[in-house]
This record gives sequence, C-alpha cells and structure tokens, in this order.
Amino acid sequence: MSEKLPVLLVQMGRPPVDIRNAVGDQPSWFEAALKHPEVELKIVRPFLDEPLPAPDTFQAAVITGSWSMVTEHEAWSERTAEWIKQVVAAGTPLFGVCYGHQLMAYALGGRVDYHPQGSEVGQLQVELNAAGQKDPALGHLPPAFAVFLSHEQSVLELPPGAVCLGASSHDANQIIRYTPSAISVQFHPEFTSTVMNKIIASRSERAALKGKDKQALLSEVSGTPEARAILQRFVLPSA
Repeated sequence: MSEKLPVLLVQMGRPPVDIRNAVGDQPSWFEAALKHPEVELKIVRPFLDEPLPAPDTFQAAVITGSWSMVTEHEAWSERTAEWIKQVVAAGTPLFGVCYGHQLMAYALGGRVDYHPQGSEVGQLQVELNAAGQKDPALGHLPPAFAVFLSHEQSVLELPPGAVCLGASSHDANQIIRYTPSAISVQFHPEFTSTVMNKIIASRSERAALKGKDKQALLSEVSGTPEARAILQRFVLPSA
C-alpha cells in the first residue's frame, strides 16, 4: 500500500495579536476541526515566502481566511492565486475559506472587492439554492443553516463556469462550486463559538464592526455544526 499523502493547509496570514493571544492561531482552529487518525495536516505559509507544493504531493488542500484583502494584490497572495490555477487544473481537491474563497474566485476569473453594503459579521443564516441542494458536498444539509462570518470583501462576480450554491441575505455568493474537485465558502466552518465571540469583541475588528451592535451579535452566537460538517466531509475519510 502506498503512503497516504497529507492534507495541505495553506495559511494566509495570522490573526491580530489580541485574537491570537486569546484563541490561538489559524492552524489550531483547523487542526481541531479536522482531527482524525488517518489525516496528517501539513501547513504551508505563503505569507512567509514558504514554497507551495506541487498538486501531486498532497491529497487535498484547504486555503484559510486572512486579515489581508485580496484587492491588495500582495506578492504572496498573487503567487498563491497562480498556484490555485495549477491545483484546479490538476484536479486535486481544493477547498477555500473566506479569503481562500475570494482568492479562488479571483484566480479563476471572478471579481472580488469590498461589498457595497459593508461587512458581514457574526452568526447568520445561509440558504442553499436548487443547485446547492443537489450538490454532492451539500446534499446532506438542511436548506438553511447557521454559519460564522467575518469579512469585508466578497465575490461580486463569479468566474466563468462557476456555480453559486448558496447565499445569505447580505452576500449572494456564499458557496461556489468551480469544478467537481474545487469548492469554496465565504463563511468560517473552522470557527468555534469562542473564536467568533473573540472576533466580535476584539478591538482589532473596528472596521468590520463599524455600525454594528456588538452585544446583539454576541447574543446570537451559539454554534454552526452544519457549516463545520461541510469542511469535515471534504477532508475526513469517515465524516
């Protein structure tokens, strides 16, 4: 039997210090969500100029969120966008989260920018459309379910050939299917309620929280098991 390849976690930056000190760094959130005896999680950090591996050296990849913006076109982000094209062309399974969702859409020909109606933060509902309810990655889910969100930019136009699978009342492109092996979500399936609460309460999130009632947002946080299940079913053998 050949040795099983690792699952690649592409870390797109680090949380602000106050968030990191309180609830840890992004890899620990994904490690907790994806803990499984048959899964080895390998972390690569393009923002530290670590090289991105060839698509045939991992079984699947997950691209994390970020506190950067896709439209800043940072060199490490643009390099990752080129790598995304290679991974998708090779047919290696690829899953994007928040910044990863936006970067996949951008890399494959979509448009990403600040949302005209501002940021989306907290625990909110996503509804699957007809395509989403039939999608093999989502068919086990109810038509609407809770998700954790924290973003200022959005996918405003889909790439050619991509299909939207679900939306929130704020954001029309919450889940995107690009190919049979590539999918991304605007929300954060790796967040726990503790992480979401800290982001809402954090002073470092002033821009995203401008004009929003922190206490109301905090009171709505409970949990998002269906959202987490999407990530787990993509990666874990028995999920």
